[in-house]
Amino acid sequence: MWLWRPPGVYRPQEDTWLMAEALAGAGMPRGGRVLDVCTGTGALAVTAGLAGAGEVTAVDLCRRAVLAAWVNARLRGVDVRVRRGDFGDLVGRGEYDVVTANPPYVPSVAVPDRGPARAWDAGPTGRSVLDRLCAVLPLLLAAKGFGLIVHSTLSDPDVTLRQLRGGGLKASVVARRTVPFGPVMRRRADWLARRGLIEDDQEQEELVVIRADAA
Repeated sequence: MWLWRPPGVYRPQEDTWLMAEALAGAGMPRGGRVLDVCTGTGALAVTAGLAGAGEVTAVDLCRRAVLAAWVNARLRGVDVRVRRGDFGDLVGRGEYDVVTANPPYVPSVAVPDRGPARAWDAGPTGRSVLDRLCAVLPLLLAAKGFGLIVHSTLSDPDVTLRQLRGGGLKASVVARRTVPFGPVMRRRADWLARRGLIEDDQEQEELVVIRADAA
């Protein structure tokens, strides 16, 4: 899928397409309400709209990402409501049948508050956004709704599973894919190895998609 991407917006990569495949096989209810958080170019929001979602909302902190998602939805003829802000702000404003998320998850020295790296850097454990997403997800899902979250195994999927289950959701890994390091991971490999997160000669990481179902 071709997507317009202005400078500073996260380029859809293997994690995006793994999520798109997982969404295609997830049994999304036709006409359902979908929320795509950390939307970036809007790739997953557009995918949901093309698959028959009745209402799609996309949210991102980045102004350029909001613009990109709006443009890409219209280029594809999909009606997507695009909002700038934090996904936590949506709690109490409605419930969704499906929530998709490709959040920042790359371990980093610090959590940036601006700039392109905000789309991938997620603090020393890679969980600065994931932990909050896991806490908020049960509050965003409608009854019988489900969420899909993608991240690297460097960010500890077991923690994600425990947190989601602790929030009353049924959670499991539904997709995996091993991919070569991208530019960010290659530049950070020495630091990651010193922290014991990867092997000294490691050049690949495993991505996982976790599904969480509400009762």
